[in-house]
Amino acid sequence: MSKINFSDGQNQNESFFEPRSKRHPSPSEKRKENKSRGSEFFSTLLYCVVALIIFFLVRHFLFAPVSVDGESMVPTLEDRDRLILNKVDSIERFDVVVFPAPDAPEKQYIKRIIGLPGDTIRFQDDVLYINGEAVEEEYLASVEEDLAPGENFTEDFLLAAKTGEEVVPEGSYFVMGDNRQNSKDSRVFGFVDASSISGTANFRIFPFKEFGSIDDN
Repeated sequence: MSKINFSDGQNQNESFFEPRSKRHPSPSEKRKENKSRGSEFFSTLLYCVVALIIFFLVRHFLFAPVSVDGESMVPTLEDRDRLILNKVDSIERFDVVVFPAPDAPEKQYIKRIIGLPGDTIRFQDDVLYINGEAVEEEYLASVEEDLAPGENFTEDFLLAAKTGEEVVPEGSYFVMGDNRQNSKDSRVFGFVDASSISGTANFRIFPFKEFGSIDDN
């Protein structure tokens, strides 16, 4: 009878192999690996450069953040509010716009479009009249509710008395701050040239609790 020996529960006839030592890459393989890493780094760098270019193009030609400095647009906008400047939007009546201050070009003013080219403008008893028709200023409703009886938030005036013009000239706008009693606007410095307007700023991004269209909050 054949005799079978056991050792640690394994058949002595079973084959065992020692692991081979890790093979070192050849010089050609090293060059390929370095080339691959270089290509990956270059691709990442290229993506970053393209992303930066797109960012600066968007900021320069399309959109940019702007900050409110002062209280001339209260109650709609508060000091230090952050808005998005839309540089490609068409300008309509009651849009809030940004432009270099006519009396201090190094500064930027933010005001509301009241008069479009060809408009006549008159304020009487806190009512805005455009081309002879009364126009409601809904964005001032909260302020007008708090006025004392007989008190006007906006002074009575005719366009000609403030600017010397019967109508808003072509290529120009008549602008006012929402804080009518504390705003330097077209009543002081006259019309704003359309070509000087940087864009509209009707969307607020800060404070977060008032995120969204400025006249919807």
